[in-house]
Amino acid sequence: MQTGSFSLAGSAFQRGTPVLVQERCRLPTAGARESLWCQGAQTSRKERTQKRHSSLRRKIQGHPERPRLAVYRSNLHIYAQVIDDSIGNTLCATSTLSPDIRDQLDGKLGADKGAAELVGKRIGELCLEKNISKVSFDRGGNVYHGRVQALADAARAAGLGF
Repeated sequence: MQTGSFSLAGSAFQRGTPVLVQERCRLPTAGARESLWCQGAQTSRKERTQKRHSSLRRKIQGHPERPRLAVYRSNLHIYAQVIDDSIGNTLCATSTLSPDIRDQLDGKLGADKGAAELVGKRIGELCLEKNISKVSFDRGGNVYHGRVQALADAARAAGLGF
């Protein structure tokens, strides 16, 4: 059994990613041809998102003075809610499934930046109605880009501070 690390440049792995060679064996049907069985391939996108989210949640905590604005992004919709983690209550929430936002989308799905801007604007209005002016932004492990960034910018434009 041979162990070591090397990189598979130009393959399905990222360039320069160390890969542990667990076993080098001869296949009985392939004659002298050797194969590598590699352990530790790239993690899935969902696993990377969950890892980022757990890292963020260790740092971000919503409390009464500054609740947490949590964003969840699915393939078809985007959701935002303001949470006070000290008591575990959702103070206000909205999504592209809300009736007022669905009317503004005119039958389109909520999977674009325009829909995210509507959700951000609406969550900002709901927060200001409940006298919440400052929040901690929890991007939910998603990269701060695209729909998540559009929602955040619209919430800031509506008057939320973060």
